[in-house]
Amino acid sequence: MSVLTNKDIDLFAQKILEDYDSKDPGAIFKSKIKISNTEASFIQSTVSKLRKKRGEEIIGYKIGCVLKETQKKMGLTQPAWGTLWQKELHTSGVLLDKKDYSNPAMEAEFGIILNRDLKPELISFEYILESIESIYPLIEIHNLVFYGDTPHGAELLANNAIHAGVILGPETKFPKSNQSTNLKLIYDKEIVDAWSNKKWPHDMLSEVTWLVNEQTKINNILKKGDLILTGAYGFPVPINEKKVIEVTSSAFGDVKAIFD
Repeated sequence: MSVLTNKDIDLFAQKILEDYDSKDPGAIFKSKIKISNTEASFIQSTVSKLRKKRGEEIIGYKIGCVLKETQKKMGLTQPAWGTLWQKELHTSGVLLDKKDYSNPAMEAEFGIILNRDLKPELISFEYILESIESIYPLIEIHNLVFYGDTPHGAELLANNAIHAGVILGPETKFPKSNQSTNLKLIYDKEIVDAWSNKKWPHDMLSEVTWLVNEQTKINNILKKGDLILTGAYGFPVPINEKKVIEVTSSAFGDVKAIFD
């Protein structure tokens, strides 16, 4: 595997953004290019700089691949992270067009919003807990396409962890006590994935310290008002011909989107 130069990374990033804009995400990987996971992370960061330069607003970050079996499948040794964008944030009940995505696939998960900037030198589980303003159930949208050879970790990282948007459910102000909840992903009234007895806060916040540390490596801090997607408990499920997508949580409410 050849080592990419800074010029190579800039060219890759420009092409990846062009592919994303044209609703053909990851097309550059059809040629079976070989890049390392580290190079893919540099490419993702460069794409983010390009999007910011043209006026897009970052609203937070996602944590992906939290399950060890998913990491192994993707050729990763740790979770993945991606950037959330204001233009791709939706509220419950939104009507979206399937044509705007490539093999749209959904995950059920939770998100938190921060009540202060996170100082990396102070990071602990308790510090993070005290920094949470609210929690939300949500649907995360993915473009579930991979063109390169397996494992797909580098391709996933370069493509912003295949993130394509968020549908945010109702706000629950910071829960004062430990809670248990179920979580269900439902397509056209049919449960396609479900989890029971998920514990707030430990199950939801298990990888936030990791995210803070990863951002510190690139001189970035998580800021007050940032939305953090704390990680799904399964793999994205394609919606195919399904239209009504719902996520329900017994403790934190429900969220819905319609894909036409």
